[in-house]
Amino acid sequence: MTFSIHVSGGIKGAVDQWLPTLTGDYVASRLTNGDADLWGPEAESEAAKRLGWVNAVEVSRPLVPEIVALRGELAAKGVDRFVLAGMGGSSLAPEVITKTAGVPLTILDSTAPGQVLAALSDDLERTALVVASKSGSTVETDSQRRTFETAFRDLGIDPAERIIIVTDPGSPLDESARAEGYRVFNADPEVGGRYSALTAFGLVPSGLAGADISELLDEAEATLLQCAIDSPDNPSLVLAAAIAGTSPRKDKLGLITDGTHIAGLPDWIEQLIAESTGKEGTGILPVVLLPVSPEVEETPSDLAICRLVDDANVGFGRHEGEILVSGTLGAQLVVWEYATAIAGRMLGINPFDQPDVESAKAAARGLLDNRPAPAAPAFVEQGVEVRVTDPALAASGTIAGVLDALWEQLDEDGYVSVQAYVNRLDLEQISGLREMVAADSGRPTTFGWGPRFLHSTGQYHKGGPAQGVFLQITERTDADLEIPGRPFTFGQLIEAQAGGDAGVLAEHGRPVVTLTLTDPQTEVLSLFVAAQ
Repeated sequence: MTFSIHVSGGIKGAVDQWLPTLTGDYVASRLTNGDADLWGPEAESEAAKRLGWVNAVEVSRPLVPEIVALRGELAAKGVDRFVLAGMGGSSLAPEVITKTAGVPLTILDSTAPGQVLAALSDDLERTALVVASKSGSTVETDSQRRTFETAFRDLGIDPAERIIIVTDPGSPLDESARAEGYRVFNADPEVGGRYSALTAFGLVPSGLAGADISELLDEAEATLLQCAIDSPDNPSLVLAAAIAGTSPRKDKLGLITDGTHIAGLPDWIEQLIAESTGKEGTGILPVVLLPVSPEVEETPSDLAICRLVDDANVGFGRHEGEILVSGTLGAQLVVWEYATAIAGRMLGINPFDQPDVESAKAAARGLLDNRPAPAAPAFVEQGVEVRVTDPALAASGTIAGVLDALWEQLDEDGYVSVQAYVNRLDLEQISGLREMVAADSGRPTTFGWGPRFLHSTGQYHKGGPAQGVFLQITERTDADLEIPGRPFTFGQLIEAQAGGDAGVLAEHGRPVVTLTLTDPQTEVLSLFVAAQ
């Protein structure tokens, strides 16, 4: 058994209630056979071209020897450092795979100038870049590719020898990359980004970095039969019922890594579920937690807890009312993909589209085209500039007061989203703010690195229930970097992405507070003090 799940309490009651319906409707076998009717007539056309992931193991097998051979070719030339330029599902799956395997892969899923500069400055002579984008039009990956091409040329290195492209066949990137002599791996075009873990998007960067991708596919294949059968023992049916079937429904899912050997899996699950289900005013909000998080100490009634462990049997009986899951990484990827698609059917939504993701991108493009002067802050406290979408939020004139006013906007089923548009390498400690905000606000709190989350949980923020309040953290630094062939810099790009998203959230009636650090290393401490 490569995957096991235990449920108890009210969660078990929901599972027992839903399993007869799910098995009686042959949901698992129909999904495995690519039945696009499962999500209703309005979703049929989209689903019909997004179900390739159920065959990903079989389709991806021939890629393995090609990837292994390329790794050997590059190693023979002294190239043993790999950077991945990819966003959302294109980067999160390789991050989990390589961290779990214990092999190094530099993930470049940010437009923060400091992070791009760090990726460029570290042994570029022995570096290869993997550019992962379905179309190639994603502004982050396009900007990163342009920057690395220039950097390689400046060192006298032919970019075609160091840049590997992963994209859909026939995409603009596919055509231009082949014309320029780049090595190209094509992924199945009938797989959306967040379901692409076992396609070329997950396998190419992971395999080049040194992960055993053949074993990963073996693990996934061993679980496929379990997920395909219309049986109460099907773990994906049990998991789907557990996360989407409670009544009244728990619309928030706490994800806790509690002893599992798999590194970073909650972040991958978060983007899969949030982007798949957060639409039409409904959805499931994943919340990445620690075992000692405030939400665990006093679990809200609208939050279900899922513990990711190495042996679900060990904790069974000690965590009443929780979901316990364990399994190999390949098994986890398969079961969560199946369960998320099935949860979409239970919620009555299309789990394969992302209708609200484009709005923030369009707003950012508008700000880049016009580049208006930044709005004056409502006030400045100890160097931190405070901006709000509702002037009433700033009435106190203090950061602590602004945060209290923001929490007062929360309904009894609300959540807080903390969004950090900063250099993650320099300000990693800022992620600890999530725990303090959760304790101070008394509500489930998510944390996202911007602009990465715009390609995943950003869909839930606009399309899901109107329950969220939003705390943006941005920075002003001396570090910046030109983007070759573009009339804007990385610093201007990330600023536009934060401003564009804040504007779209405000248009949706969501309150937003933006705190800009003008001396990030010093002022980050004041945020922790204010959130106490």
